[in-house]
Amino acid sequence: MENGKTENGDSQPPPQWKDKVVELLYWRDVKTSGVVFGASLSLLLSLTLCSIVSVSSYIGLALLSVTICFRIYKGILQAIQKSDEGHPFKLYLDQDVALSEGTVHKYSDCVLARFNTTVTELRRLFLVEDLVDSLKFAVLMWILTYVGALFNGLTLFILGLVGMFSCPIVYEKYKVQIDHYVGMANKQVKDIIAMVQAKVPGLKRVKAE
Repeated sequence: MENGKTENGDSQPPPQWKDKVVELLYWRDVKTSGVVFGASLSLLLSLTLCSIVSVSSYIGLALLSVTICFRIYKGILQAIQKSDEGHPFKLYLDQDVALSEGTVHKYSDCVLARFNTTVTELRRLFLVEDLVDSLKFAVLMWILTYVGALFNGLTLFILGLVGMFSCPIVYEKYKVQIDHYVGMANKQVKDIIAMVQAKVPGLKRVKAE
């Protein structure tokens, strides 16, 4: 594998990025994970009460209030002490925050590969290349109609965020028990599908010629 690409040419995210996400979701660094989870949850909860424009404005005002106050405080302190420490944020102002072309190409290639894979899979499902898979997809869409009636998109984002930061650590702790019950459930589902395929004519893995 070279330049973030597999043998078949598909782009993959850099391993460092994956490792950081895993460490974050598995709470390897409790402080960092807590800050990210708390900030993300607070942002989503704020969006349930205010519009995204208001939330963005409040966050911007809060950050500006902190930086302006700190800038004035350091300026007064330097004037009293007659020191010449310079701008208090000089270290951050001198940092290069521009994205390199290589970084942009690397992540855009990854996004493009995922997008193409998704489009290909949706085409396969909607054009019924495999009847069983298309029926499963139809059942999923039918279930999502009820989910959409119970929750709005923002609520689903909140539930998804909580699940992302809780399910991995719960699974890691109770992996054996969860795998046992999931295996039992998968076996029952496969048995039901096999039974339906055997009884309904033309349902057994019919693929488009």
